[in-house]
Amino acid sequence: MKIIFTKHAEEQMKERKIEKLLVEETIKYADKTRKEGKNKYYARRKINGFTLEVVYTRENYIKVITIYPL
Repeated sequence: MKIIFTKHAEEQMKERKIEKLLVEETIKYADKTRKEGKNKYYARRKINGFTLEVVYTRENYIKVITIYPL
């Protein structure tokens, strides 16, 4: 499935030095995913000693809204 990034998500990735590949892998291979509402998802994955959370919507494609370490 195609993954696109909002401007906000791209800014957060740059500021937090998080690569797109890590975001994509978090979505695809999440340790835990929860759904809120109709199509909003929160994916978590532990990577290299920290946990990354990715917030995205899913319809015909995945749109990443924001990314943050926990």
